[in-house]
Amino acid sequence: MKLLTVVLVVTALPLVTGVSTSPPADQQGAVTKPGYEQILKSQNGRFTKHGWNHYGPGYFELDPETGVLTSHGGMGLFWYAAKPYGDFVLELEFKCSDVNTNSGVFLRVPEVPTSDDYIYHSFEIQIDDSLEGTHQTGAVYDAEAPSEMASKGPGEWNQYKITFQGDHIEVELNGKKVVDWEAEPRGKIVDLAPRGYIGLQNHDDRSSVSFRNIYVKEL
Repeated sequence: MKLLTVVLVVTALPLVTGVSTSPPADQQGAVTKPGYEQILKSQNGRFTKHGWNHYGPGYFELDPETGVLTSHGGMGLFWYAAKPYGDFVLELEFKCSDVNTNSGVFLRVPEVPTSDDYIYHSFEIQIDDSLEGTHQTGAVYDAEAPSEMASKGPGEWNQYKITFQGDHIEVELNGKKVVDWEAEPRGKIVDLAPRGYIGLQNHDDRSSVSFRNIYVKEL
């Protein structure tokens, strides 16, 4: 008997490596938040300080690729001059370089800063992990202490969600509500403004703070 030999030829497909099926990493500023305005502008894929001004010593350096602001020196205020706000929700992230970093987020600065007098007429949501009570991270500075210390500490990004409606201030830090307060003149604050500018503080040259992803929603 004659045997028939069959040769099976298998063509191997090339192995493709290094291809991820997961979505690309999110770029800073690429996130859209319905109803919110991103006030640290991204234009043509690069961030700019358009609409912002600085008062006082020091400055904030902006990375145009990532949208991260980093403070240098102080005491100064980097404020969003394009628009004053009345009732609003402000969301942002911040990161401290060490436990002694001192900074803050100013709400309703009533006039264009020309002196340090604005600190007596606008509330500051404090950033300082080294202090306690009305001077620690999450506090309305010198006025209302947070219910708990919810900061992640130096080197970690923290998230603030700050609501200012009428005279009522709510502060959420990393998803925890730490202030729920009917604001009134207290501590260094002598009066409240119904509208004003939003500002970020560069406190001193001993430690820096960084900010990113700054969004505002008017109420």
